[in-house]
This record gives sequence, structure tokens and C-alpha cells, in this order.
Amino acid sequence: MREGEYSSKLLEEAIEAFSTLPGIGRKSALRLALFLLRHEPDFTHQLTSQLNNFVDNIHHCKQCHNISDDELCSICADPRRDRRLLCVVESVREVIAIERTGYFNGLYHVLGGIISPIDGIGPDDLYISDLVERVKREEIEEVMLAFSATMEGDTTNFYIYRLLEPTNVLVSVIARGVAIGDELEYADDLTLGRSIEQRIDFSSTLRQ
Repeated sequence: MREGEYSSKLLEEAIEAFSTLPGIGRKSALRLALFLLRHEPDFTHQLTSQLNNFVDNIHHCKQCHNISDDELCSICADPRRDRRLLCVVESVREVIAIERTGYFNGLYHVLGGIISPIDGIGPDDLYISDLVERVKREEIEEVMLAFSATMEGDTTNFYIYRLLEPTNVLVSVIARGVAIGDELEYADDLTLGRSIEQRIDFSSTLRQ
């Protein structure tokens, strides 16, 4: 920042704070800061109060690791969900994307990432061991792996498949309606929904 770029040190600090958010550059940060100034102080106070409440009181579901207001998320607690079907995803973003399609009525298991040696992320850094325990403990008949079609996603698919092989549970993967290299959260609802409907047995994708 050039010295004296703004007439207010407080404005500079607000811009610095906003620009730490992902996808927010300094120009966008300036627009946000000026937007808040155009409103009554009560508007900003309410906004910050809501953010503080979010940070202080949000939970991760003790069963699936999705975000939740309580110990169990609303999906895990819903008796109408199909408890025989478990969808394994990288993060909360994919849960939101899949739920938006309306094509899935099972439960989820959020890994908290995918295996990526180049980023220093191994199986022990993810919720994989308790996925295996969950499959053994619960009456799950199918585990659907729903990772982005990337090398890291394919590596995670294969690793989980090998771990679950002894359980005799069906391990499926979403169809390749989502292009290779694409992120699930950015797929349109119809494409992602059809990929879920047309999922295939993972073992059929392995070279014999």
C-alpha cells in the first residue's frame, strides 16, 4: 500500500481486513468498506454480531463432520433419509452442491479434504479411519464416492475402495458427467444430479 493512499487509517484497516477474504481484491475490499459506510451503524453491528455468533456457535456433526447447529446435523437427524446409502465427499461445499440437486436422499461422510501428497495431505489427515468404522458399525449397503474428477480425487477413490473391500459393501462412484478436472461444487445441478443417478460400481473402473 502506498503511504497516504487513503485519507483514513481506519478505512485502510477495513480494506486490509476485507482483502484477506478469498476472492476479494483491494478494489472489491474498498467497495465493501464504502458500502458499509453508506448504511446506518446498526446494519454493520448486526452483521458483525451474526458473524460472531456463527464463529462461536457452529459445530461439526459428530457423525458425518458436516457443519451443524447441534451435535448432529439436520441430515443425519432426519429419519426420512436412506441410511443404507452413504455419500463420501471432500468438504461441506460438496454436501451443499449435492443437496441442491435433489437427487440424493442418503447420508454423508465429509472427509475434510482429499489425499494429496504434493500438498502434504495423507490418509491420516482425513476422516477416513472413522469412515471405515462407520461402515462396519452401521447398516450401510452402498458407499458412493463423490470426488472431483482429478488425480487426487481418483487416488482417494482407490484408497477408500481398497479399505472397504473386506466389508463387502458396494462401493460406487458418480458417473463422469462432471468433466475431468472439474470441481463438483461448480457443476450445474442437472449434470451433477444425473452423475449421481448414473453412478457405477467402482470395481468396474479398475483395469483387470
